[in-house]
Amino acid sequence: MIVRNANNLVENARTSELNRARKILVEVVDSAIKAGNPTSSIKKWITLDTDKLKIADCEVDLNQVGKIVVAGGGKAGVVMARAIEDILSDLLSEGIVNIPEGTMPSAYNGKIKFMEVRHPIPSEAGVESTRNMLSLLQKLGERDLAIFVISGGGSAIIPFPAEGITLAQLQEVTRLLLRSGATINELNVVRKHLSAVKGGQLARAAYPAQIVTLLISDVVGDSLDTIASGPTYWDSTTFSDALAVLEKFNLIDKVPVEVLRRLRDGSNWLIPETPNRGDECFRKACYKIIASNMEALEAAKNIGISHGLNVITLTTKLNGNARDVGQKLSYFVGELIKEGKQLPCLLLLGGETTVQVTGKGIGGRNQEIALSTVSALAELKNVALVSFSTDGIDGPTDAAGAIVDEYSLQRAKELGLDPERYLLDNDSYHFFEKLGDLVLTGPTGTNIVDCTALLIQ
Repeated sequence: MIVRNANNLVENARTSELNRARKILVEVVDSAIKAGNPTSSIKKWITLDTDKLKIADCEVDLNQVGKIVVAGGGKAGVVMARAIEDILSDLLSEGIVNIPEGTMPSAYNGKIKFMEVRHPIPSEAGVESTRNMLSLLQKLGERDLAIFVISGGGSAIIPFPAEGITLAQLQEVTRLLLRSGATINELNVVRKHLSAVKGGQLARAAYPAQIVTLLISDVVGDSLDTIASGPTYWDSTTFSDALAVLEKFNLIDKVPVEVLRRLRDGSNWLIPETPNRGDECFRKACYKIIASNMEALEAAKNIGISHGLNVITLTTKLNGNARDVGQKLSYFVGELIKEGKQLPCLLLLGGETTVQVTGKGIGGRNQEIALSTVSALAELKNVALVSFSTDGIDGPTDAAGAIVDEYSLQRAKELGLDPERYLLDNDSYHFFEKLGDLVLTGPTGTNIVDCTALLIQ
């Protein structure tokens, strides 16, 4: 069982109906995360047959290949890279992969060098390892093959500031954008233009080698230029787009002056743009998304069907302010219950919301969705909700998300907790910690966006 505190979450139910609902929702979390397992996904798309290596739609004649290296990083970096090494064995020459702190494999003695780095704020360790990665890639020749493993979190986990930008300045911009409520797409537009590796520049470093990029998508729409800021994929955004993001969130006067200078110089064509679609570095490149949010929702759907529920997937592109999403979802559920149709049912949503931080508490977007439904669900009957991040890390916390039902408000009041006060302070984590309803999985080794499931009996 991936959910470590599954028994506690189920035992918090006040009725037999909610006990069943919570059990099903825990199964949903478990199955959705397992659907993004990198090992099974890698083995599905890579086959080795004598002198032929087939990676998705790309076939490599091993008789014509020199070195094979693995590079990249992200929250699924360890599992993806080790699965590739298991398949290639002696064919693999070496590799450098950046991974989140706390995910270093134990007793590993292979050819890949893993470097633990911080997330979501980039660290010096990440910069140093990426510098070594660039050095490795720049030594490759036209007969060599670079296999990139890219997954969610890669934007911060594979950092290398552009010329004239310091790590401290990059960290400050990242903090400002995270707190502003910017979407991952908007955040990455800025990061690409402050980086020497994002927006296709890692592919440029590996040229003229052949490159294959395997990706686990953590973004709505599975856009290849957005996942981890597209380090090996051509960039459709510009310096002017990055400036527009800062203007949208009123950050022009808050970011470091060096950052603003670079973006303005770039928009005036004084600095070269990131590689575009026609750049020669993409001539020998191919890409494959091996897991995404669709697999998570499909697995969750199967759980609902197995329990005799009508399953309705409301959206695969959930976005917007987490607090607003939770409140709108509560209203929708209330109307659905009034109609009395399609019950009992399991509602599913996939995507990624944002949180505009104005308080001093801690939490994540999934915990905030859950907290914003507490009061409304108290007015309904036999309803339970879970919202969670498939990487097991919701915001700067050790929780994947949280679970709520119609008795959450009553239980909170018994403990002297006011959900509205916690919501105003963006302190969803401590609210659910005291309630015992945080969903705890630890780092899952994958990242296929967020899921929200709501069960109505």
